[in-house]
Amino acid sequence: MFFIVGFLVVVAAVIGGYSIHGDMSVLWQPIEFVIIFGGAFGAFLIGNSKTVIMGVIKSLGMVVTGPKYNKGSYEELLGVLFSVFKLAKSKGDLALETHVEDPQNSSLFANFPTFQKNHHAVEFLCDYLRVLTLGASNPHEVEAVMEVELEIHHNEDYAISGAVLTMGDAMPALGIVAAVLGIIVTMGSITEPPEILGGLIGAALVGTFAGILLSYGFVSPMGKSLESTFDSDAHYLGCIKIALIGHMQGYAPQVSVEFARKSLASDVRPTFAEVEDMLSDLPSV
Repeated sequence: MFFIVGFLVVVAAVIGGYSIHGDMSVLWQPIEFVIIFGGAFGAFLIGNSKTVIMGVIKSLGMVVTGPKYNKGSYEELLGVLFSVFKLAKSKGDLALETHVEDPQNSSLFANFPTFQKNHHAVEFLCDYLRVLTLGASNPHEVEAVMEVELEIHHNEDYAISGAVLTMGDAMPALGIVAAVLGIIVTMGSITEPPEILGGLIGAALVGTFAGILLSYGFVSPMGKSLESTFDSDAHYLGCIKIALIGHMQGYAPQVSVEFARKSLASDVRPTFAEVEDMLSDLPSV
């Protein structure tokens, strides 16, 4: 929603402002756009691996939707963690085995449909619960492994948002390239009358205008939006990590969940009372 609103505001402010006293037809310079977009896309292909390129393509929808985690998502996550820890405390870690081996058909995870559809989060949680069922007992060692995995995940995500930001940074320079090429064309028509030369120079300057507008008005903000979304994903997995380490250290399920709750940002953190009410309404496993 905010992406669409922001897009419309940029267009209305820049193009709408220019239309008050300028000739809109001058801004339509297809060759300039081909140079800028083509050059930016070519540089994007040169500078990134296939994995990053495909990641950018798959992530474009996130620019419109934004971060997918809200307060309700975290309340559900805390409920998942509490249910898992409660089962492990009452029946032992081995009681988790059937749930972590087939989470999509688990009666426990079925109580939390939104979480169950989150493939990466389910895989992250189940992998470390599986480690517990195999006998891992040192929370510091497990935490170190978690940190490595989260760092790898962080770097992979930021390679994607970084590629978009780099493309945005390149567009003003490519706009200058388009403008210079336009000036070269203009110099070849130096004997033409002033009204012809004026049109050619105006067309060349559209390249500089378009490169700067596309960079700072659209592409770079898209990169920052992806970065924010990936930050949200990292915080979600970090919440799972903190709760798991609390459980491994022997704390009661309520305490482990409280550790996770306190790690959340204020805009998505449910209150202690809200979590208590939610936990009291959870179905038994």
